[in-house]
Amino acid sequence: MNTQQKIIDTAISVFNENFSATFEEIAVNCNLNRRTLHRYFKNRNELLEACNANMMKAWEETAIKACNSSTNPLIQLENLLYAGIDSGTKYAFLIKLNEVEPAYTTEISKDYLKARSNIFSAIVTLQKEQLIDSTLPLTWIRILFTSVITATITAYRSGDIAPNEVKKLAWNSFSRSIGLVLNKQNDTFFFNDRPVQYGRTWLRERSSAYF
Repeated sequence: MNTQQKIIDTAISVFNENFSATFEEIAVNCNLNRRTLHRYFKNRNELLEACNANMMKAWEETAIKACNSSTNPLIQLENLLYAGIDSGTKYAFLIKLNEVEPAYTTEISKDYLKARSNIFSAIVTLQKEQLIDSTLPLTWIRILFTSVITATITAYRSGDIAPNEVKKLAWNSFSRSIGLVLNKQNDTFFFNDRPVQYGRTWLRERSSAYF
C-alpha cells in the first residue's frame, strides 16, 4: 500500500470515530509529521475529498459485483443490500455528511450506471410477475432500501445487535417491507400466500425474463 492510500484509509478510520479530528491528529495516527502529510494533501478538506472519492470507487466496485453475483434478481438485491451495509459501516461519517448536503461530487462510472439500471429493471419485472408488491412505487422501494441500510449501520455501531446477525435482520426487514416473507426451513418466499422458490431452483421457467 502506498503512503497516500495509507493516509486515506487511516483518515477514514479516524473520522468515523471523531469527525472533528484535526490534520495533526491524522498525521499522528499515520505515524507521519504534518509536513509529510502536506506533501500529499494541501488541507483537511482536500483529504476529505480524497476519502469521498475512495468511498465512491469502492462502492461502485462492490455494487457492480453484487449485481453480477447472480441472474436471480432477489439474490442480487440481497447482495447489494449487504454491500451497502459494508460500505456504509466503513464510510459512516461521509454518508452522514452527504445526507445533510452533498459535500463532494464524484463522476459516476458507466458500468455502475448500467448495473443500477439493470437492478431497477429487475425490480419492475418482479412486480409484474407479482413477486414484489406492485403497489409500491420504485422510488419508495429505493427509499426503503437505503433506510434499511442506514438503520443497520446504526444498529451495528451501537453494539446492541450481534454483528453476525445484523445483515440477515436487515434483509428480512427489507424483503418483508416489499411483500416477501421467507420460510427459513426451505428457502421459500411467500407472496400473497403463494410459495416462490428462492434457492438454487428459483423459478427456472422465469429465470430468463430478467436479463
